[in-house]
Amino acid sequence: MATVAVGTFVSVLDQTGVSLALPELAIHFGATIPAVQWVALGFILVTGSLLMPMGRLSDLIGRKRVYVLGFIIFIMGALLSGFSPSLSGVIASRIFQGAGAAMIQATGMAIAISNFPSIERGKVVGMFMTMVGIGAVGGPVVSGVVVDFLGWRSVFLMGAPLGSISLITAILVLNHDRPAASNNTSTSKGFDWLGAFLSSASVAVFLLVMTNAYQLGWTSPIVLSAFVAALALFVTFLYWETRTSAPMLELDLFKNRLFSLGSAASFFIFLAGTAVFSLMPFYLQGVAGLSPGQTGLLIAPTMVMFAIIGPISGRLSDRHGPKRFEYVGLALLLAGMLILGTISESSRLYVILLGLIFQGAGMGTFNPPNQSSILGTVDLSRIGVATAFTNMVRNTANVTGIGLAITIVTMRMGALGFEPSLDAVTGGGEGVGAAFSQGLRIAFLTLGAFIALAAVSTWLKHTGKPASLGIAET
Repeated sequence: MATVAVGTFVSVLDQTGVSLALPELAIHFGATIPAVQWVALGFILVTGSLLMPMGRLSDLIGRKRVYVLGFIIFIMGALLSGFSPSLSGVIASRIFQGAGAAMIQATGMAIAISNFPSIERGKVVGMFMTMVGIGAVGGPVVSGVVVDFLGWRSVFLMGAPLGSISLITAILVLNHDRPAASNNTSTSKGFDWLGAFLSSASVAVFLLVMTNAYQLGWTSPIVLSAFVAALALFVTFLYWETRTSAPMLELDLFKNRLFSLGSAASFFIFLAGTAVFSLMPFYLQGVAGLSPGQTGLLIAPTMVMFAIIGPISGRLSDRHGPKRFEYVGLALLLAGMLILGTISESSRLYVILLGLIFQGAGMGTFNPPNQSSILGTVDLSRIGVATAFTNMVRNTANVTGIGLAITIVTMRMGALGFEPSLDAVTGGGEGVGAAFSQGLRIAFLTLGAFIALAAVSTWLKHTGKPASLGIAET
C-alpha cells in the first residue's frame, strides 16, 4: 500500500505543480503564456485520454508490468523536460511523460485493491484517495518553493529522483501478477485497439475544448465543432463497444446502479471541488494580498483534513456501510461551498479558511465510501479498467469544473467593465478585486448546485432493491 500510495502521490504532485513554473518558463524562452500552457495542457490531455486503455492493458498483461513501465517513461520524461533546450522540447517531453503518468494512475488503485480483502476496500480507497488529494493540493505549494530557490527546471527534474524511488520500491515490493480469470470477461480475447483510439480521442478532444472554451467563447464555431466531434467520437465508441467481442469498457457495468450513479456523483463532486482550489489562489493573492507562501499555509489545513479523514471514513464505511458517510460528506461539502459563496473583497481570512476546511473534510468523508461502493460491483479481472475509468471521471471533472468556473468569473468581470481575464486580478487595479469577488460568489453558488446533483445521484444510488451488488454483496 505504501509503495502504490507514494507512486501515486509522485505522479499527481508532478501533474499539479508544473503551473507554478510556467511564468518563468515563458520568460526564459521568450514565449507567451498561451504557448507555455501547452506544457501543462499536453500532459493533462495525454494522461486523461490514455487512462482507460492503460487500465484495460493492465487487466490483460499484468498490472505490475504496466505500473513499472509507466515509471520508466515518467522518469525519462522528467529528465528530458528538465534538460530540454527549447520550449517545443519541453512540451514534447511532457506529452511523453503524460503517457507514463497514465500508466501509473490507471493501475495504482487496482494493485492496492487486488492485494486486500474486499472487507477492507473502503480503507484502501480512503488511503489511496488521500494521497491523490495531498498530491493535488500540495503540488503547487511544493513547486512554488522549488521554483523560488532552484528555478523552473527543478520542477521537472524533481520527478526523476522521486520517480526512481517509486520505481525501485515497486520492483522490489510488488508481486508479479497475472491476469485474473473470470467467467464473465473478455480478457482472453485481446486488446480493443479501435475502442482505445475512440475513447482516447473523445476524451482528448473534450478536455482540449474545455480548457480553451472560456478564451475562445462557448458559442464560437471552433468550440461548437469540437463539442460535436467529441460527442460523435463518444457515440461511435459506445456503438463499437456493443459490437466487438473484446470491448475496452464492458458497458454492462453501467447496468449496476451503484456503479453508474456512484460515478455520476463522483463527477459532480470533483467538478465542484477542484474548481475551488484552482480559483482560491487568485483571490488570496490578488484580492486578499497574501504572498504565495501565506496562500499555501492557508490552503494546507484543507490538505491535512483530507489526509486525516479519508482513511477514517473509508475504514468506518467498511464496517457500517457507505450511505451515512456519503451523506455526511455531501453535507460538509455543501456547507463549505455556501460559506465560500459569501466571499467578498473584505471577507475575513478565518471565514475563507472555514469554508476550505469544510471542503477538505467533505471530500475526505464522501470519496472513499463512494469509490468503494463503485468498485465493489466489479470483478477483479476487470478492476484495472474500472479504476482507470474512475480516474478518468476525476480528471475530466477537474478540467470541466475549472473551465466552467473561470468562464463564470471572467464573464462577470467583463459585464462589470473590467478585463475578462484572471491576469487582471493579479495585476491589481481599482475595482478589479470587487468584480472578481462577485464573479467568484456566483461561481461557488453554481458549483454548489453540482454538489446538490451529487446528492440526488447518491440518494438514487441507495434507493430501491440492492440488486446486482457483485463483490460488495458477497
